Amino acid sequence: MRLARRATPLRGGQPRAFAVGLIVALLLGAVLLIASGFNPLEVYGKMFDTSLGSLAAISKTLTRAVPLGLAGLAVAVAGSMGLWNIGAEGQIIAGAIGAAWMARLGPDLPGPVLIPLMLLAGVVGGALLAFGPGIARSRLGVNEIITTLMLNEVALRAVRYLLNGPWKDPDGNNFPMAPRLPEQSELPPLFERANVGLVIAVAVVALFGIFASRSAWGFELRVAGSSAKAAEYVGISLRRKILTVLVLSGGIAGLAGGLELAGSTERLNENIAGPGFGFAGIIVAALALMRPSGVAAVAVAFGAVQVGGIGIRTTGVPGSIANVLQALILLGALTAAVLSSYEVVRGGRAAPVADASAPVDGAAAV
Repeated sequence: MRLARRATPLRGGQPRAFAVGLIVALLLGAVLLIASGFNPLEVYGKMFDTSLGSLAAISKTLTRAVPLGLAGLAVAVAGSMGLWNIGAEGQIIAGAIGAAWMARLGPDLPGPVLIPLMLLAGVVGGALLAFGPGIARSRLGVNEIITTLMLNEVALRAVRYLLNGPWKDPDGNNFPMAPRLPEQSELPPLFERANVGLVIAVAVVALFGIFASRSAWGFELRVAGSSAKAAEYVGISLRRKILTVLVLSGGIAGLAGGLELAGSTERLNENIAGPGFGFAGIIVAALALMRPSGVAAVAVAFGAVQVGGIGIRTTGVPGSIANVLQALILLGALTAAVLSSYEVVRGGRAAPVADASAPVDGAAAV
């Protein structure tokens, strides 16, 4: 048994695959809920009401989609060259540290000046954390999966050090917390819980999608991602492209950290990356088939699943079952997406496993 690429992908593409996967997952989840003594219709109704049933619910879903979308875009940017940035979690933390540092430097600056500086510092923080893996991969051939993953722990240790050391709030009753951010550092609201961070995230995703598909740089990225030999033949520097892409990927994740700090929290804390926004970004990018153009839609769907999963706990559904339901929905969507382009065949020799550290065919689709 092995997977083989279909000669022609199934009709409907990614949207149809996501819908089919969602239906299958909901049916499996209904069986689980019935076996656990819950009414599936009530539970699913609560999930919908909590995530999409009102303007307030939609604002919560969109707010959750902002870091998910940027983390997913960060992974997809690297994936466009067959690279795997597994360090978005740490880069989000590094971005938040950079934004908090800027707020400490200019606590009296007006909001229209301070907020952009904080976000820029967030981008720089995430980019710096990705710079080392970029150099190691482009110059020494070190697998970026290992280096980016290891730096997640470094970023977490760094923020813990700051909260317990030089940035510890003297008025925090000896708790490891940073001082409150200046009031003017908070992002302006849009509606309900949504703030301007939503507009910024949408603009970043849209602009990168356009730039990657219509610019010379985007064309070179697709060529380098699809074939290293072709890239070298037309004079594209793979070393430079690898370093640029990984640093750009880290910067996008760092922006997510800056937006989280300025939009959702009053002070820097070690949970600034939320419930695994960076690792969830890998799932978002995978569901979007590494296409930046599909990241936004997947992030909103993923955000709705997460917010709905939290909401059903108020009905008495245990947290473990809520987590299983979320996993079923995501796994169903991902499986359907894979099977829309691949089919399970019997016999024959399995296709060779591609080197995860090298560009792969088809990775440059945007």
